[in-house]
Amino acid sequence: MPNRRIGVGAGRRMFGLENAQSLFGILATMGICWAISENRAAFPWKLAIGAIAVQAALVLLLFGLPSARAVLGGASAVVDGLSASTQAGVKFVFGFLAGADGQPYAVTDAGGLFVFAFRVLPVILVICALSALLWHWRVLKWVIQGFGFVFEKTMGLRGPPALATAATVFMGQVEGPIFIRSYLPSLSRSELFLLLAVGMSCVSGSTMVAYATILKGVLPNAAAHVLTASIISAPAGVLLARIAVPRNALAERAASADLGDEALYESSVDALIKGIGVGLDICLKVGATLIVFVSLVAMIDGALGMLAPVGGAPVSLERIFGIVFSPLAWCMGIPAKEAQAAGSLLGVKLMLTEFTAFFDLTKLGPAEFSDRSRIIMTYALCGFANIASVGINVAGYSILAPTRQKEIMGMVWKAMMVGFLATCMTASVVGVLPSALFAQ
Repeated sequence: MPNRRIGVGAGRRMFGLENAQSLFGILATMGICWAISENRAAFPWKLAIGAIAVQAALVLLLFGLPSARAVLGGASAVVDGLSASTQAGVKFVFGFLAGADGQPYAVTDAGGLFVFAFRVLPVILVICALSALLWHWRVLKWVIQGFGFVFEKTMGLRGPPALATAATVFMGQVEGPIFIRSYLPSLSRSELFLLLAVGMSCVSGSTMVAYATILKGVLPNAAAHVLTASIISAPAGVLLARIAVPRNALAERAASADLGDEALYESSVDALIKGIGVGLDICLKVGATLIVFVSLVAMIDGALGMLAPVGGAPVSLERIFGIVFSPLAWCMGIPAKEAQAAGSLLGVKLMLTEFTAFFDLTKLGPAEFSDRSRIIMTYALCGFANIASVGINVAGYSILAPTRQKEIMGMVWKAMMVGFLATCMTASVVGVLPSALFAQ
């Protein structure tokens, strides 16, 4: 029986059974975190209601108000401008390899001109330089302090963790905690776990633009969705982290939320140069990680291919992921016929990186994936929770908080799972909301 919906038109559906289906995703993600909780009796009911309400309210605000939609539309224009400007620099250095006009040979497949190394990695480089410059000019500092104040008042976080959580949304999973580096040794176990989990549930500003660049051709207003996804995944990360490792008020000590002199630069030129250095480091790590992990998956698939076919098709990690994660995908609101493809994307994101998963998402045509499913999966994939991030966090925190390295090693894998579930919870909240909200 077809779903009953209020409203008319495929792009103007208001609410139906498919939206109600996404409620299971919210319950499932919280239920899994409760099952692995260190204290199941301390479930934060008020925080759960508040976090979900904050997520829904932010999405309704950003996509529902004409003025807010105009701002999000401006974000898309900014991404387009950054991408075009970046490509000008790439073309100057690499010429026709940048995929620009004037190819010295006949082009039979225009899609083949999109080369990750020349179209995505340079964007990260430029954004890192701009972020450093905006920090030096105190623009980014004011934005982060504003978000930190919101997280402190709405989510019940103390000053330093609230500030680091806000910084993580824009700066990244290891870069965010740098701003409260002097307070990391004194944070409670719950607060330290929260920073790990939130770091893996969000993405950095540089990668937001990179993801939007990848999704631009297949998802209308891609930049708006990616930006919204990273912001509203922070409350989900806070909530699920508090469920898995509940707050211990006695272990929390008073601490100042002052940023101090961390990450300041001597001049604008110094900020640009150091930002470029950080961006280059990120580009090299992203590129190297993708090469190694994709190669390992290819090796595993080669070994699995020696097994007897199952269901008329060879065994592969993609098929295994699809089967394992398809129930979770369905809970998020993905139709049953698309759940296995969505489950494969979740598995690829967890085992490889979100970059690989986003590229796989772009390969799914309208016949394989509906517009609604594409939006839901964009939110589900927009986070750093993957195996590679485990190593990044262990390495980063071993420098930031060496006295707590053993403790971090003991909970980083759980934090990865919580961060993964946080983006799934965010996707579920988006799935519950009326589909007409995202219509162009």
